[in-house]
Amino acid sequence: MRSLLSQKADVVGTRHYLIDFTMGILQAKSKPQLTRVDVSMKNGMYELDLKNDLAARKVRRKAKLAPDLLVLAASVLGLVGYAVFLDSAQAQSPTPTQATRMYNRIAGVPPTQAELNQMTSAPDPVTAALIATNDPAFYNDTIRNMAAPWTNRDQSVFVPLNDYTATVVGMVRDNVPFNTLLSADLVYIASSSASSTNNLPAYSYSNNNLYAQMDANSVDLSSALVTSTQSAITGLPAAATAGVMTTYGGASAFFINGTNRAMFRFTMMNHLCNDLPTIMDTTRPPDRIRQDVTRSPGGVSTLFLTNCVGCHSGMDPMAQAFAYYNFDVTSNTLVYTPGQTQAKYHINATNFPQGFSTPDDSWSNRWRQGPNMILGWSGNLPGSGNGAKSLGTELESSTQFTSCQVTRVFQDVCFRAPSTSADFTQVGNMISSFQQHNYSLRQVFAEAAAYCMGN
Repeated sequence: MRSLLSQKADVVGTRHYLIDFTMGILQAKSKPQLTRVDVSMKNGMYELDLKNDLAARKVRRKAKLAPDLLVLAASVLGLVGYAVFLDSAQAQSPTPTQATRMYNRIAGVPPTQAELNQMTSAPDPVTAALIATNDPAFYNDTIRNMAAPWTNRDQSVFVPLNDYTATVVGMVRDNVPFNTLLSADLVYIASSSASSTNNLPAYSYSNNNLYAQMDANSVDLSSALVTSTQSAITGLPAAATAGVMTTYGGASAFFINGTNRAMFRFTMMNHLCNDLPTIMDTTRPPDRIRQDVTRSPGGVSTLFLTNCVGCHSGMDPMAQAFAYYNFDVTSNTLVYTPGQTQAKYHINATNFPQGFSTPDDSWSNRWRQGPNMILGWSGNLPGSGNGAKSLGTELESSTQFTSCQVTRVFQDVCFRAPSTSADFTQVGNMISSFQQHNYSLRQVFAEAAAYCMGN
């Protein structure tokens, strides 16, 4: 009985509405920073609070050190790390108290007696925890609320359902490799049965009506979503699709207005757990920094060399991948113009006419050299290409992408960030396991719950 079991369970019913801590691993996320790139552009450059800026950057670097060390740890641990995880303590069936705690941590609700019996009969805690990932609440609440902040610049969980969030939910449910999040020709829509039962409108690339109506009717996302391809229902060529970045929800939030730097910045924040100030690198060449960035902000050229170049020298060459995309506010849809650079890439060109004028959508990852090598870029990729899809592959193939997902889940399930040597070892093991299980995020939730199940 749920009412009796809940007396033993963690009180987590409200956690889905109090999850600001979930994004705590994303550094430097104050509202002023959230709106300065592509929203408040002054003289064409990304402004930083320069008061004590050097000291502030050192603090941010230290705050990011532990997660970045996990990137290196993941490369070393490999198969050995996952073997360590399956020690004798983890090979035992969970007790009823442990099983109930794991279920609550994953789904936000206590298990039924039948589910509890099934969990306590499982051969090990991870297998038991996977049972909780079948609960509809895991998808309707846990995964939805994890993804919702990724879909808007305020990083708020209190936003309507959209195709970006629905696609994340569907990928987790179906064990779609999560390392295709930023490149797949994929979108999740309502099934025909859910549409007929709830009188839902058809999917549209120019509005959010389908998902708003699903919200209004409290449609169960764990059963109502089916997979489709963006190229089949949006008009985008398959080569121009880039996972959640080219969904209606993603495009309307980050390709609208500005210079398309917002799409790059928020993708780094949401999926590599690093905001630009934490990965500033003033050693990269400035030759691909666009014309809208003044080289003497406020008449001080040293300010450009010690601050502006730190973000723009890496960001601008990669954000060039989005040169053919723009979310048009008149048609309320994503416009893709192959072979024709969007006008937003040439605004404020007189700020520094000698700067880079974007000719196409070719991009290059300058962060494969220098201090940001620690992000773990794949040696199987060239580090350059054309268009959003290949850039998405570059980002999602990094070890930092994997570390970001695992660390976030650990914090969401354990209600704390990893802080001890045992925690960091566990996260390293989970990173290896994530890769070995074909990037199944359900597996990561199960292993985090098993680690934090208590006595």
